[in-house]
Amino acid sequence: MQRSKSYALLFLLAAFVAGIAVGYTGDRLFHHGGGRGDRPSRGRMAKELKLTPQQRTQFDSIMDIRRTQMRELFKPIRPQMDSLQTIAKAMGDSTHEQLKRILTPEQGKKLDEMRDRMRHRDSARARGDSGRRQGPG
Repeated sequence: MQRSKSYALLFLLAAFVAGIAVGYTGDRLFHHGGGRGDRPSRGRMAKELKLTPQQRTQFDSIMDIRRTQMRELFKPIRPQMDSLQTIAKAMGDSTHEQLKRILTPEQGKKLDEMRDRMRHRDSARARGDSGRRQGPG
Protein backbone atom coordinates (compact mmCIF):
# COMPACT_ATOMS: atom_id res chain seq x y z
CA MET A 1 0.00 0.00 0.00
CA GLN A 2 2.79 2.41 0.92
CA ARG A 3 4.61 1.59 -2.32
CA SER A 4 1.54 2.45 -4.44
CA LYS A 5 1.20 5.79 -2.62
CA SER A 6 4.84 6.51 -3.34
CA TYR A 7 4.35 5.69 -7.01
CA ALA A 8 1.26 7.86 -7.17
CA LEU A 9 3.11 10.76 -5.57
CA LEU A 10 6.04 10.27 -7.94
CA PHE A 11 3.65 10.23 -10.90
CA LEU A 12 1.96 13.45 -9.76
CA LEU A 13 5.33 15.13 -9.25
CA ALA A 14 6.50 14.04 -12.71
CA ALA A 15 3.25 15.28 -14.27
CA PHE A 16 3.63 18.61 -12.48
CA VAL A 17 7.24 19.04 -13.64
CA ALA A 18 6.27 18.07 -17.19
CA GLY A 19 3.43 20.60 -17.06
CA ILE A 20 5.78 23.34 -15.98
CA ALA A 21 8.16 22.43 -18.79
CA VAL A 22 5.36 22.57 -21.36
CA GLY A 23 4.11 25.82 -19.87
CA TYR A 24 7.56 27.37 -19.96
CA THR A 25 8.10 26.29 -23.55
CA GLY A 26 4.69 27.51 -24.58
CA ASP A 27 5.24 30.80 -22.81
CA ARG A 28 8.47 31.29 -24.72
CA LEU A 29 6.71 30.49 -27.99
CA PHE A 30 3.69 32.69 -27.38
CA HIS A 31 5.24 35.63 -25.59
CA HIS A 32 8.82 35.59 -26.81
CA GLY A 33 8.99 33.71 -30.09
CA GLY A 34 5.58 34.62 -31.40
CA GLY A 35 5.66 38.37 -31.18
CA ARG A 36 8.14 41.16 -31.56
CA GLY A 37 10.75 39.10 -29.76
CA ASP A 38 11.63 36.93 -32.73
CA ARG A 39 12.22 39.76 -35.19
CA PRO A 40 15.59 40.86 -33.74
CA SER A 41 16.85 37.28 -33.74
CA ARG A 42 15.74 36.96 -37.34
CA GLY A 43 17.70 40.07 -38.11
CA ARG A 44 20.79 38.71 -36.41
CA MET A 45 20.43 35.42 -38.26
CA ALA A 46 19.92 37.15 -41.59
CA LYS A 47 22.96 39.32 -41.01
CA GLU A 48 25.16 36.42 -39.93
CA LEU A 49 24.00 34.30 -42.88
CA LYS A 50 24.42 37.31 -45.21
CA LEU A 51 21.01 36.69 -46.78
CA THR A 52 20.12 38.43 -50.01
CA PRO A 53 16.87 40.44 -50.01
CA GLN A 54 15.13 37.60 -51.88
CA GLN A 55 16.42 35.04 -49.37
CA ARG A 56 15.35 37.26 -46.48
CA THR A 57 11.80 37.46 -47.85
CA GLN A 58 11.64 33.67 -48.18
CA PHE A 59 13.29 33.20 -44.78
CA ASP A 60 10.73 35.47 -43.09
CA SER A 61 7.87 33.69 -44.86
CA ILE A 62 9.06 30.28 -43.65
CA MET A 63 9.49 31.58 -40.10
CA ASP A 64 6.03 33.17 -40.13
CA ILE A 65 4.49 29.85 -41.18
CA ARG A 66 6.39 28.07 -38.40
CA ARG A 67 5.16 30.61 -35.85
CA THR A 68 1.56 30.12 -37.00
CA GLN A 69 1.93 26.34 -36.82
CA MET A 70 3.37 26.53 -33.29
CA ARG A 71 0.53 28.79 -32.14
CA GLU A 72 -2.01 26.32 -33.50
CA LEU A 73 -0.17 23.43 -31.90
CA PHE A 74 -0.28 25.04 -28.46
CA LYS A 75 -3.74 26.64 -28.75
CA PRO A 76 -5.61 23.71 -27.12
CA ILE A 77 -3.38 23.76 -24.04
CA ARG A 78 -3.04 27.53 -23.70
CA PRO A 79 -5.40 27.73 -20.67
CA GLN A 80 -3.37 25.08 -18.85
CA MET A 81 -0.14 26.90 -19.69
CA ASP A 82 -1.58 30.13 -18.29
CA SER A 83 -2.63 28.31 -15.12
CA LEU A 84 0.79 26.72 -14.73
CA GLN A 85 2.47 30.07 -15.25
CA THR A 86 0.30 31.57 -12.48
CA ILE A 87 1.07 28.65 -10.16
CA ALA A 88 4.80 28.83 -10.94
CA LYS A 89 4.84 32.56 -10.17
CA ALA A 90 3.07 32.00 -6.86
CA MET A 91 5.53 29.24 -5.99
CA GLY A 92 8.45 31.49 -6.88
CA ASP A 93 7.08 34.33 -4.75
CA SER A 94 6.50 31.96 -1.84
CA THR A 95 10.02 30.56 -2.13
CA HIS A 96 11.44 34.07 -2.24
CA GLU A 97 9.61 35.00 0.96
CA GLN A 98 10.71 31.79 2.69
CA LEU A 99 14.31 32.50 1.75
CA LYS A 100 14.06 36.06 3.03
CA ARG A 101 12.94 34.76 6.44
CA ILE A 102 16.28 32.99 6.95
CA LEU A 103 18.40 35.90 5.69
CA THR A 104 19.65 38.99 7.42
CA PRO A 105 17.98 42.25 6.32
CA GLU A 106 21.04 43.05 4.20
CA GLN A 107 20.96 39.63 2.56
CA GLY A 108 17.21 39.96 1.98
CA LYS A 109 17.74 43.28 0.23
CA LYS A 110 20.44 41.68 -1.94
CA LEU A 111 18.07 38.79 -2.79
CA ASP A 112 15.40 41.32 -3.81
CA GLU A 113 17.93 43.07 -6.05
CA MET A 114 18.93 39.75 -7.62
CA ARG A 115 15.29 38.91 -8.36
CA ASP A 116 14.72 42.38 -9.82
CA ARG A 117 17.74 41.98 -12.13
CA MET A 118 16.48 38.58 -13.27
CA ARG A 119 12.99 39.95 -13.96
CA HIS A 120 14.47 42.90 -15.84
CA ARG A 121 16.57 40.52 -17.95
CA ASP A 122 13.56 38.30 -18.67
CA SER A 123 11.48 41.34 -19.58
CA ALA A 124 14.20 42.53 -21.95
CA ARG A 125 14.27 39.10 -23.59
CA ALA A 126 10.49 39.24 -24.03
CA ARG A 127 10.94 42.50 -25.91
CA GLY A 128 13.64 40.94 -28.08
CA ASP A 129 16.51 42.81 -26.45
CA SER A 130 19.36 40.38 -25.84
CA GLY A 131 20.73 42.56 -23.09
CA ARG A 132 24.05 42.91 -24.89
CA ARG A 133 25.42 46.36 -25.36
CA GLN A 134 25.49 47.49 -28.93
CA GLY A 135 28.73 49.06 -30.00
CA PRO A 136 29.10 51.79 -32.59
CA GLY A 137 28.45 50.79 -36.14
